[in-house]
Amino acid sequence: MKLLKSFFTLLILLSFSSIYAQYTEVINSNRPGVSKSAFSVGTGVVQFEAGAFTVKEEHVPLQYDVSGFGLDFGIRYGVLFDQLEFSLEGVYQNDNITFNNAAIPVEDKRSNFRNVTLGAKYLIYDPYKNTEDAKPNLYSYHANRTFQWKSLIPAVAVYAGANFDTKNNPYTAPGIEGFSPKVMVATQNNFNGGWVFVTNFILDRIGTDYSDFQYILTLTHSFTPQWVVFGETQGISSDFYADNLLRFGGAYLWTRDFQLDANIAFNTKDTPTVFNIAFGASYRLDFHRDKKIDNGNSAEEEGERKKRKSKKKKKKTDVFDDSDSL
Repeated sequence: MKLLKSFFTLLILLSFSSIYAQYTEVINSNRPGVSKSAFSVGTGVVQFEAGAFTVKEEHVPLQYDVSGFGLDFGIRYGVLFDQLEFSLEGVYQNDNITFNNAAIPVEDKRSNFRNVTLGAKYLIYDPYKNTEDAKPNLYSYHANRTFQWKSLIPAVAVYAGANFDTKNNPYTAPGIEGFSPKVMVATQNNFNGGWVFVTNFILDRIGTDYSDFQYILTLTHSFTPQWVVFGETQGISSDFYADNLLRFGGAYLWTRDFQLDANIAFNTKDTPTVFNIAFGASYRLDFHRDKKIDNGNSAEEEGERKKRKSKKKKKKTDVFDDSDSL
C-alpha cells in the first residue's frame, strides 16, 4: 500500500513540471504494434489508425479451433494542450469456432467487438523538452549515433479510459457488461541511431470479476527515413485469459501524413495457439498551428514574415548596387 501511494505521489509531482509534448513533422502512429506511444499527436491533429487481421487459434486440451478475421480502429485527437490527446479505439472480430471433442464436430459462428474504449492520454514528463540533447549535432555524424546515458530517462504519460462491453459478448468473461475503467502508464525512450523503446503497463476492466493486468514492450528501429521494423511482446494475466504474445513487423512512411504497416503475431503455448497476420494504415489530418510568440504571430507566421523581410532587404541592396554601377 505504501508503494502504491508513493507511485501516485510521484505521478502528481511530475505532472506539475513545465513540460510539453512535441508535435512531429511526420505522422506519429501507434501502429504497427499495439502499444501506445508516450507522446500525443499534437494539437489540431486528427489521426486515424486502422487495420485488418486474420484469426487462427487452436486449443489442444479442449479440442477446438477458431478461424476468421478482425478489424481494429483508433481515432486520436490532440486538443487544448500539446501533451493531451483523446482517443476512441476498438477491435471487432468475426470467426467460426469448431468443437472437435465429439463424434461430429460442432461449429458456431461468432461476431462482436472485443473491446471499445474511449480515453485520454497526458504526457507528464518529457526529458528532452528545452534541452540541447533533443537537437541533432550538425557537425558530427558519430555524435548522433553514439549512446547517451540521458536517453535512459524515459518520457512518461498516463492514460485513463472507459470500456464499453455489450451483454453476452462471446469474447469477454461471463458477467462483464456495461462500462468499466482502464488505466495505463506509458514510457518512451528515444535512443540515437533510430531506436525507440516503448513500455505500457495496463489495468483493464477494473472493478469487474475478471479485471486483468497487461504489459507491452515494443522496440522499433528506423533504418531509413521511410522504413521501420519492430518487435513486441505482450503479457496478459487474468482469471479469464492469460497469454504471452509476440509480434514482429514493419511500417513504411508513404508521405508525411500516411503510413502503411504489416505484422505477424503468435504465442508459444497450446491453450490456445495463436497465429495472426495483420495489415494496416495510419493517416492524419494536420491542422496544427504553433503557439503564439511575443509579437502575437505563430512560429510559422513569424518565419514567413522574416522571409518577406529578408527578400525586401535583398531587393533594396540590389537597387543600391545598380546605382553604384551607374
